[in-house]
Amino acid sequence: MPKTIVQRIKAFNNSRIPKMVQLKYRYMNENMFRFYRGTCHIFYEDLATASPFPYSPHTWISGDLHIENFGSYKGDNRVVYFDLNDFDEAILAPATWEAARMTTSIFVAFQSLKIGQKKAVNMAKLYIKQYAATLAFGKPNYIEPRTASGIVQHFLSSAAKSKRKKVLRKRTEKNKEGLTIQTSHPKHFNLDEKLKQEVCGHIDEWLQHDSNSPYNYKVVDAVFRIAGTGSMGLKRYVLLLRSLNDNGEKHLLLDMKQAVPSSLQPYTQITQPKWNTEAERIWNIQQIMQNRAPALFSTTIFNGDAYIIQEMQPAKDNINFKLIRQGYRDMYQVIGDMGMLTASSQLRSCSRYGSSIADELVAFGNDQHWQQAVLEYAMAYTEKVRDYYAQFKQAMKDKGLRGNML
Repeated sequence: MPKTIVQRIKAFNNSRIPKMVQLKYRYMNENMFRFYRGTCHIFYEDLATASPFPYSPHTWISGDLHIENFGSYKGDNRVVYFDLNDFDEAILAPATWEAARMTTSIFVAFQSLKIGQKKAVNMAKLYIKQYAATLAFGKPNYIEPRTASGIVQHFLSSAAKSKRKKVLRKRTEKNKEGLTIQTSHPKHFNLDEKLKQEVCGHIDEWLQHDSNSPYNYKVVDAVFRIAGTGSMGLKRYVLLLRSLNDNGEKHLLLDMKQAVPSSLQPYTQITQPKWNTEAERIWNIQQIMQNRAPALFSTTIFNGDAYIIQEMQPAKDNINFKLIRQGYRDMYQVIGDMGMLTASSQLRSCSRYGSSIADELVAFGNDQHWQQAVLEYAMAYTEKVRDYYAQFKQAMKDKGLRGNML
C-alpha cells in the first residue's frame, strides 16, 4: 500500500533532532511555499518516476534550487556576489532536474501569494528562456556590483556595506564576560555545557591547523542555530571568534552545519564520485559551481559527523519569495538573472567529476523540445504540491503542535 505524504515526510525526518523537527513542521505549515522548501526529497522521489521526462545531459546541480536559494554574499576574495547559495543536496544528475525544481518553485510561490496563473507562466517561461539561452551561448556569467541591476543591485549594495560589526550587533550582546552570542535570539538555542566546551575546543583546534581559517582567532562562545527549512533538524552551530590581535576588539561569527547525504541520492542512477565525507561532496561541488566560494569556506569532522564551515552571512540578503507581490516587474529581472546563474553554474562545472562536456550543454540549450515539457511538468506538479500541503495541514490540525507531531 503506497505511503501517505505524512508518512513519507515522517520517515525522511525520523533520524533528525526531534525538537528541531517539530519546529520544522511548524514552519512548513505556514504556507505552501515553505512546505515546498521542506520537502525536496518528495519532489525528487516523484520526479524519478515521471514518464516521459525529456533527456538532458548529466551535470552538477545544487539539488534544492528555488527562489529563496539565491542571495548575495561576500566571497573568499571579499567581493560581493549574487549567486546560488545552498548546495547541501548537490549531486550529479540530469540538467532538467534543476530546471524543473526551480520552475516549480515559481508556480508554488505565485499560488502561495494568490497571484494569477498567467503571470506565473510568464515568469516561468522567462526563467527557462534565460537558462536555455545561457547554455546555448556556452559561457558562464556572474553577477557582482558592477554588473547588477534592479533588486539584485540593491542586495549587493546592502551586502557590500554590511560589516562584520553589523552582523555581530544583531547576534551578540555584552555582559560581564565580554561579548557573547545572544541566547534570546529566536534562532539561537543554548548548548549543553559539555557539548559547548567540546565544539569550542574543536574549532580552536581547527583554527590552528586549517589553511582556510582566519588568522590568530580564538573561540569565545557557541550556540545551536536554526536556519532555512529543508535542513532543520540537522546539527548546526554558531561560533563567536575573537581576534588575539587588536586588543581583542575584533570578532567574527562562524556557521558550522552538519553535512548528510543528498536526499536526491536514492533517485538517480548516475554513478557519483567517491567522496570521503558528505562535507567533502558539498565543498567540492560548491567550489566548481559558484563563481567564488564564500569567505572562510571549509570542512571539518566533529564527534564523527562531517560539517561545512563558513563565515556567517546576513540572512536578509537572501531573496524572499514575497518580493514577487511587492514588485512583480522588479522580480521579472531577478528571475531572468536566476535563469542565467543556474545555467552558468552548470557550464562552470562541466567536464568535472564525470559531468557532461560544454558542447553537450550548448546543444541542449539550443534544443527547443525539452522546454515545454519542463514547463508543463512544473505546472502539473504544483497542483500535486497543493494537494500534499492540504493533507499536511490537516494532519497538523488533527494532531496539534505538541507531543508527537504528525
